[in-house]
Amino acid sequence: MKYFFCWCICALSFAIIPLNAQSKYTLSGTISEEKSNETLIGVNIIFPEISAGATTNEYGFYSITVPEGTYNIVISYLGYSTILQTITLTQDITKNFSLADALESLDEVVITENIEKLNIRAPQMSVNKLTSGTIKEIPVVLGESDIIKAITLLPGVTSAGEGASGFNVRGGAADQNLILLDEAIIYNSSHLFGFFSVFNPDAIKDLKLYKGGIPARYGGRVSSVLDIYQKEGNSKEFHVNGGIGIVSSRLLAEGPIKKDKGSFLLGGRSSYAHLFLPLFDIDNKAYFYDLNTKLSYKLNDNNNIYLSGYFGRDVFKIEDTFENTYGNAVINFRWNHLFSNKLFSNLSLIYSDYDYNLRLNFVEFDWVSGIQNFNLKYDFKHYLSNKIKLQYGINSIYYRFNPGEITPTVETSGINPFKLTNKYAFENALYLDAEHKVSDKLALSYGLRLSSFMRLGQDELNIYQNDQAVLFNNDFKIYEKAEPIGTESFKRSDVIESFYNLEPRASLSYQLNTKSSVKMSYNRMAQYIHLLSNTTSPTPLDIWTPSGKYIKPQLLDQYAIGYFKDFNDNAYSLEVESFYKDVKNRIDYIDGANLIANNAIEQVILNGKSRAYGLEVLLRKNEGRFKGWLAYTLSKSEQKTPGRTANEIGINNGNWYKTPFDKTHDISLTGSYDWNEKWKISANFLFQTGQPATFPNAQYEFNGITIPNYSDRNSDRLPSYNRLDLSLKYIPKPNKTKGWQGEWVFGFYNIYNRRNTASISFGQNDLTGQNEATRLAIFGIVPSISYNFKL
Repeated sequence: MKYFFCWCICALSFAIIPLNAQSKYTLSGTISEEKSNETLIGVNIIFPEISAGATTNEYGFYSITVPEGTYNIVISYLGYSTILQTITLTQDITKNFSLADALESLDEVVITENIEKLNIRAPQMSVNKLTSGTIKEIPVVLGESDIIKAITLLPGVTSAGEGASGFNVRGGAADQNLILLDEAIIYNSSHLFGFFSVFNPDAIKDLKLYKGGIPARYGGRVSSVLDIYQKEGNSKEFHVNGGIGIVSSRLLAEGPIKKDKGSFLLGGRSSYAHLFLPLFDIDNKAYFYDLNTKLSYKLNDNNNIYLSGYFGRDVFKIEDTFENTYGNAVINFRWNHLFSNKLFSNLSLIYSDYDYNLRLNFVEFDWVSGIQNFNLKYDFKHYLSNKIKLQYGINSIYYRFNPGEITPTVETSGINPFKLTNKYAFENALYLDAEHKVSDKLALSYGLRLSSFMRLGQDELNIYQNDQAVLFNNDFKIYEKAEPIGTESFKRSDVIESFYNLEPRASLSYQLNTKSSVKMSYNRMAQYIHLLSNTTSPTPLDIWTPSGKYIKPQLLDQYAIGYFKDFNDNAYSLEVESFYKDVKNRIDYIDGANLIANNAIEQVILNGKSRAYGLEVLLRKNEGRFKGWLAYTLSKSEQKTPGRTANEIGINNGNWYKTPFDKTHDISLTGSYDWNEKWKISANFLFQTGQPATFPNAQYEFNGITIPNYSDRNSDRLPSYNRLDLSLKYIPKPNKTKGWQGEWVFGFYNIYNRRNTASISFGQNDLTGQNEATRLAIFGIVPSISYNFKL
């Protein structure tokens, strides 16, 4: 804590010196949408004469300090009318701006050129930003706009396949992605096992996906950060919007609590296809529902408070034999305070909970597991000068892990109550980020995160001889579970194991000319919690577990270099990046590992390492009636777990093998065309190399039993994946801006009906006795229709 306050004191002293030495003044304020008062993230504030500028932060605040004088300023944001204004700075000025919707989303060429110079100069790389409007134009399965499906169209991002949960970034596992909703951690981003995401696009204001060059304010994962912010709500007037589809519907209401000072937002979604199943004498159920809510209030010019929440639930039931429910619940209270026109702060108190429940009526017991955390964050953004900006803060997270509990549903079930040992942990971090404009051509971003993780005391911890929970059988050349030689109990306040890591981050941008630049980045990150899963994609049954005596934290080193160029005054843009990732202590599992209801998970885990490297290309068309992008990724993702001693063979004989997330080629083409005022056409095409898999290559018989022999781990592949999606949007009254406004969306997922392989299983045909492979495909063509409205 003392280091944190030292940073604050140093930063404040630096802020005062330039004002005393030179005649410089600060222009600051907030920028919002004219109709709703919704603050806008990433708005450009440009001083063209001196090539200086700033962007609004996550709460719409900006601050820029320039020499005394009279300037033309440009306030610009895609989809809104540009503001041109003359400002005379002879003293510090606080000025708020409101942007109106633009009839045309394009502005004069000279304005676009000045704005994009700053984007080319910015040292930030490996970051993709999508707006809610862009996401809604991408055709997806079952007619529901989907954030997760949208980001898989970007370079370096893939999914495990149709109906699979989560996403993979640059060859990393799904549990290596930090997913934040209004700063709260989301542990499962999927509804209905991956068919939908948990994010209601109507409630989302902005999202950023960080694949590399990740700022020091983020930590706890080693692959990516998906940072999502909900809308604050309309503080001027009441509005309702929603959509009705074949499978699900949604409704969102927003309006003022007190006009121009406070607002509320309340949104809900639900699927209802299961209601029609009884018509076909089917007693199964599969549905989800979720709720987004947010309250915002402006106390005065320097203080704003927010209370936001999310609650979601999935239900999957097979007659009276099996019922599965799972979901996320988060709540976040935030306080924004402006200490001065150069120092902005945000204090957040966050609760996040993910739980999984399984009822097996045929064996008469319930299974419950989950993870909870309480999170305290205090962040500061300090605008020292036009050349240097700082972000610094603290973050503390308390974890409670429930690996599982079995409870009999009836007294005569014959099942004894059983509780796996709860685990507890405490994660802390201090961070400092700096953005430094060294010259007109060179810009730097650098920072340092000091993280710590303490595995706290629990009721019972196994003890093993020589601290080896996994033994190697030299006779059979296999790994086996070690038997505990005893147990040890701790008080909750005891620290079983602690870890400390310095996580440096750095990136730079060098501007070759006004239209192109090269960028480089490096970041080290530590991940202290792990998702125990030996499937190709996460399932609700997977369990989160903390690092400790037998499980080490994952450590990432990532390097990236890129070339960025604008064409024709930003009508087109090109991004080319190459990356290399090295991860230490990546969990691997011994053959035959059982992860379900395992109270000694350390007996089936070995610490290995992984690496991924590749090339990403993103070509965008940003203007005109046709807009879209082409994304291509060429990459490789591998894992290795060598033997711990010279006698051990390791996993896969200690050789590198492909991870389940390895996709050599990944191509996506996304586009939308404004046919006229009433009709818009959108389409996307995807091609991916098939997912790695392990197939049997021979068999032998032993005592009348046929035993398959398998090839090296993940040495085979499923067939390649490809599909084409198409959607048509029809707006009956495009010029209507008040009252009821509606639109129809007609969608076709996988329009040429390709039966993409989700898995291949091997077995013996009962009739012929011959061995055979069975291919499973989830989707063919899926048509959909939905009606969206707003009032």
